[in-house]
Amino acid sequence: MAQIFHRSTNFIARFSLFSAIFLGGLALTGILALARSPYFTRQNIAREQPVQFSHKHHAGDDGIDCRYCHTSVESSATAGIPPTKTCMNCHSVLFNNAGYLEPVRESYRTDTSIPWVKVHRLGEFAYFNHSIHVSKGVGCSTCHGPVNQMPLVFQANTLLMQWCIDCHRNPEAALRPLDQVYNMDWKAPADQAKIGHDFAVQRKIRTTVELTSCSTCHR
Repeated sequence: MAQIFHRSTNFIARFSLFSAIFLGGLALTGILALARSPYFTRQNIAREQPVQFSHKHHAGDDGIDCRYCHTSVESSATAGIPPTKTCMNCHSVLFNNAGYLEPVRESYRTDTSIPWVKVHRLGEFAYFNHSIHVSKGVGCSTCHGPVNQMPLVFQANTLLMQWCIDCHRNPEAALRPLDQVYNMDWKAPADQAKIGHDFAVQRKIRTTVELTSCSTCHR
């Protein structure tokens, strides 16, 4: 019986198959890269706010402690958004006629919350507790970056699960003296591995198995 297909058809079939596999892998790689890009993670992107509050001015230049505004960071799962009364403690006197602070004054007069735009947003399927991290010696800048240098605050890290897992696998690298938790300029010393290990023992940091267990963050 005569051959129906030309011999080159075998090459074309193999080439088509391998091309499909290659293009599928390339597409998957592109999708994964896109999912980790700032376009989706919102990393390093400043958000427009109703009032362009500057952490650099307040926390950096004026040296206001994080806890003055974020009062629940040591006792609650959330750091807390300060009420307008906190702003007015200063701005009833300082810059009390500045036009760009009118939304703050209006909020105070009408007892209506300012609609701040959330910058660090985790999925509802992920559980995060500020108080446990702070009490164990994880500093604000470890997760939030140098907010004392941010005119407009932005998300300094990806907040992807891989980023959390990397820290939970090696928490010693992030532990600092408790009196340095709110110091935005703190730098890890050369012997951080040893000091972090000692802190982990003293503060009863859970094992890597427990810290990386699914149920630790997904409840």
